[in-house]
Amino acid sequence: MKKIMNDPGQIVEEMLQGLVKSYSEVVTRVADSRVVARAEMTPQVGLVSGGGSGHEPAHAGFVGDGMLSAAVLGDVFTSPTPDQIQTAIQTADQGQGVLLIVKNYTGDILNFEMAKELAEMEDIAVELVVVDDDIAVENSTYTAGKRGVAGTVLVHKILGDAARQGASLSELKALGESVVAATKTIGVALRAATVPEVGKPGFELAEDEVEFGVGIHGEPGYRREKMQTSHDLAVELVDKLLAAYEELPASIGVLVNGMGGTPLMEQLVFMNDVLDLLAEKDVNVTFHKVGNYMTSIDMQGLSLTFIALETAWQTALASKVTTISW
Repeated sequence: MKKIMNDPGQIVEEMLQGLVKSYSEVVTRVADSRVVARAEMTPQVGLVSGGGSGHEPAHAGFVGDGMLSAAVLGDVFTSPTPDQIQTAIQTADQGQGVLLIVKNYTGDILNFEMAKELAEMEDIAVELVVVDDDIAVENSTYTAGKRGVAGTVLVHKILGDAARQGASLSELKALGESVVAATKTIGVALRAATVPEVGKPGFELAEDEVEFGVGIHGEPGYRREKMQTSHDLAVELVDKLLAAYEELPASIGVLVNGMGGTPLMEQLVFMNDVLDLLAEKDVNVTFHKVGNYMTSIDMQGLSLTFIALETAWQTALASKVTTISW
């Protein structure tokens, strides 16, 4: 294993230090915590997200005006603790309550719900939206039900815009649940991620194999196949995502997300194939974005997300924000 690091056990701490020093005009770190918060808070409902480290730029990269108020980081692929999440809630609260945006993993759900209860004991109004956009498998390691993956970033963006415009806590919760229901994702892996403290890949794929439906922590997918062209990979993912909708949406947004080890060149080739396939099917694409947004350390692969768009959501996705990574 070759990685640019010092002590594997300190990699999250040193990453956090580097993040805040590099982008101090956008974010700050709450003392004695794993919480990254907006450098300047505004009077609105606070939005908090987070989870295990290793998915950068998620979630700290989306803290700032128009997206998250704060993000809380756990160890690599490990949920943050309830007390750390509670600190994020306290920091984000500006008197109008806090909405937690949580990916659907058992540890995250338990710890965020416990932090919610702790904050409510301090008279902070807290609601929770669970993102479960991964349609690849119904149940997998770490979770009961569908996993939360790259579509979470689109939830951050749409809810962040609504919060900035003054939406209430209850309105944001309802909006979040609608956005989650409209969002579908599938990933494909060419090579597994290597957790720094483990020192070897989380699973093995032969040089000529890919795995469809793999999770962002290396959870198993639904099928292994021989390596295919970008076009053929796109056919598999596009067809499965469209089939997940009861009826074809009037317009959709498309997110091609790199898993951390895939060059942007290859992501763009894949996006080209996806958009050509959708055009052939007369699918109206009104938003598209490509890049690394929800990674899996150095996994080679990518994920494809569709969101059935309403006009207001499309406007929200196009709105300007001040964050590190959007």
